[in-house]
Amino acid sequence: MNTPIAPAAPNEITALAVNTMKFLAIDAIEAAKSGHPGLPMGAADVAFVLWSRYLRHDPTNPHWRDRDRFILSPGHGSMLLYALLHLAGYDLPLDELKQFRQWGSKTPGHPEVHLTPGVEVTTGPLGQGFANGVGMAMAAKLAEARLPGLFQHRIWAIVSDGDVMEGVAYEAASLAGHLKLGNLIYVYDDNRITLDGSIDEAFSEDVAARFEAVGWRTQHIDGHDHAQIAAAYDAALAQSEKPTLILARTHIGHGAPNKHDTHKVHGEPLGKDEALATRRALGWSDETFLVPDVVRDHFAARARTLAEVHASWVAHEQQWLAAHPAQGALYRALCDRTVPDDLLESLLAKLPPTNDATRALAGTLEQLVAAVMPSLVGGDADLGGSTKTPIKDSGKVSAGHFDGRNLRFGIREHAMGSIANGIALYGMFIPFTATFLTFSDYMRPPIRLAGLSNIPVVHVFTHDSVFLGEDGPTHQSVEHVSALRLIPNVDVWRPADSAECAAAWAAAATRRDGPTELILSRQKVDVLPGDTTVRGRHAARGGYVLVREESGVPQVVILSTGSEVSVAVEAARRLHTEDGLQVRVVSMPCLEVFARQDAHYRATVLPPGARRASFEAGRTDLWWRYVGLDGLVLGVDGFGASAPGPVLADKYSLTADHVTAHLRAWLRAS
Repeated sequence: MNTPIAPAAPNEITALAVNTMKFLAIDAIEAAKSGHPGLPMGAADVAFVLWSRYLRHDPTNPHWRDRDRFILSPGHGSMLLYALLHLAGYDLPLDELKQFRQWGSKTPGHPEVHLTPGVEVTTGPLGQGFANGVGMAMAAKLAEARLPGLFQHRIWAIVSDGDVMEGVAYEAASLAGHLKLGNLIYVYDDNRITLDGSIDEAFSEDVAARFEAVGWRTQHIDGHDHAQIAAAYDAALAQSEKPTLILARTHIGHGAPNKHDTHKVHGEPLGKDEALATRRALGWSDETFLVPDVVRDHFAARARTLAEVHASWVAHEQQWLAAHPAQGALYRALCDRTVPDDLLESLLAKLPPTNDATRALAGTLEQLVAAVMPSLVGGDADLGGSTKTPIKDSGKVSAGHFDGRNLRFGIREHAMGSIANGIALYGMFIPFTATFLTFSDYMRPPIRLAGLSNIPVVHVFTHDSVFLGEDGPTHQSVEHVSALRLIPNVDVWRPADSAECAAAWAAAATRRDGPTELILSRQKVDVLPGDTTVRGRHAARGGYVLVREESGVPQVVILSTGSEVSVAVEAARRLHTEDGLQVRVVSMPCLEVFARQDAHYRATVLPPGARRASFEAGRTDLWWRYVGLDGLVLGVDGFGASAPGPVLADKYSLTADHVTAHLRAWLRAS
């Protein structure tokens, strides 16, 4: 089952292969007239040794379970990865490299996991790939604890100066060291150059000392000496107690006569003259996109060996399943990230009392989801007592103990989101995170990348509005729900009661093509009218008629979400009983899901001709889409204030008295 570590190739093949990688990058970037040649040229040696001798993968099956994961965290150096994937035999033909950064190609400017075979992580914003790898290493430990003896893979990455400078990487590195993730091996491409100049202008710390201080094993090497590179990889593989950072001193643009070791080679093509000079300096042909036969044969031979390794592991997998029938069922459930088909119905059959905060209602329902969904794991940013999200029947994950389901992220929101992305990308698990909604500001980069990457992550955000009260505007979320709704492919649920919480959790647990945000209240919500089971089914469509007009057609439709829905219901009652109006109340727990419904359904909920108003305790801007320019939008367009919740409700016109008065004034004015 062990992967043979291939011997070093003859020097002449090694030199040809490394130069092939360099010139595939140079030629693609020159053809595109944009790109970053410096990193592919400088990191070609460490990458070649890894891919040709150590990395466990199979180009014919990019997703086999026991493969090593490789992350190119500095995604701007994407042509290094594309060259490796092409040479290794992945479904990335040379024509795709020739279309680098062009419309419709599989070789975008930064790697995208859903687009290119063999790409494990969407990287670009520096530090994200670093943290994603930590998440993958955690997921691998979770899998090993549940399925002992089945896996032996590692998580490898190349990281850059920019990665180690970004705060998210430090947060993630600290947690990786704390958890003793010895399955994590990172190569630091220490070239001392950033986009604008020398690293010394803004960065002078001892990187090795910093990583050692947070529990990593470090080693310094010459990043162009293949013997030192291989020895460092051997040493990393020989231990499993600490994550490893190999500080490889490299030269950006290695081999370019005039731009070697300069920032000019970082973020722009070499240019015609320098590309030609580099060809002459390295003895390379003028033929562009050249792959010598001996190089292609070398990678093909390695691919055949790796296919045998894969086949050997498949046989081991079958033997393991035969020997562990009870765990086999769990293995299959994790592989498929199984969720019962009747999850929503089962949640609706066990709804908690409806007059509690939605954070408490959703927390109770989460326990029911966890009981039938073994792939659900997650944690919070030191706020579990407030978010109500810890899985009660499971332990906490700690160094050497990964059989639990509750992850302790510490107060590291940015890394929490990025690590969760890595867990989701690893497969087998659906991760959730939890914190206060206002701290979604710290998580916006990984939430955006989760949407871009089409990965299933659940973000639980509580304390969802100015109703938080006395903590004041630093903690009162006003713009955050709208900000999350603006990110493509992100579903934002703000449920109004237990039935809607059930619909939200069922949607989050079953979604596989993007992240789901659960926006939950600290304050209690009122009991809503109607049968809860029926309402839960309707809520699953994102928006539905909660209170229907008594006769005829509605004259006014009030749209609302979350804790404000009950206020909208009371305002509608008053407008009907006191003013004789036909009023409809529409609860809109998830605008994104409602927008995906067919036009006929949307029209039955929001009939044409009726005047529309919206009411939500947050920024008002996005609601004009639904109410029209002649509609009424009620909300909070300031930052909030420090005061008891009832006082804030009065001051910001969020009570039934105020809402009714605003609706009457608007209707009279029209």
